[in-house]
Amino acid sequence: MEAALKKQLMDWAGEYNDPVHFAEDPIAFPTEFVRRGATLQDIETAAVFAAHFAWGRRPMIVRDLERFFDFLEWRPLDYVMSGDYRSDNTSCHRTIKWSETALICRNLKEFFNKEESLEKLSNAQIRTRIYGRKEDPAAADKKINLMRRWMVRNDGKVDLGIWKNSSPTSLIIPLDTHVHTQALDLGLTKRTSKNLTTALEITDSFREIFPDDPCLGDFALFGYGVSHR
Repeated sequence: MEAALKKQLMDWAGEYNDPVHFAEDPIAFPTEFVRRGATLQDIETAAVFAAHFAWGRRPMIVRDLERFFDFLEWRPLDYVMSGDYRSDNTSCHRTIKWSETALICRNLKEFFNKEESLEKLSNAQIRTRIYGRKEDPAAADKKINLMRRWMVRNDGKVDLGIWKNSSPTSLIIPLDTHVHTQALDLGLTKRTSKNLTTALEITDSFREIFPDDPCLGDFALFGYGVSHR
């Protein structure tokens, strides 16, 4: 990687790894539960849904998450453990239906009846056991990697750092269309497929710059996006 590009990515990461840029962002919801001193399972439940809704324009994501948590009376774990869920086919965010959130709630209830924390689950297990998706070893699993970034990175700035048994070195860049486009523009990948192999390649590019914390590069890509609107 050229020295000039490396320096620019480091500068963007340093500038945009700042809460001021994420007040209107899906991470604001699990962050609010941390601020309230909520239980780990409350925070994890909030993170599961915040990550699940995290596609589309940020104002729409935040609006729909506010409506969702209002419906849950800001007690997500109580709602999950109640077993009584709204389960119609009305949209609660884009193509996400209430019936889909009900499935996730049932899966969370089954898990939390036996286990203390989602941290022990692999990406594949979160995909199938919590989100109820089919196995797909090639999937980039953007929402799961986004949630992991929130829960694991522990520099005390934007991310929460409450999963203490996981290392930032194990994280994978959350790969969506915007991140992929930005990474292509910057030459961090030449791959056109938005799959796990591409996510790992971009992550490895950032590992050259941030060997102990490659997902710090996610903030560099955010900075690139802001600078090239």
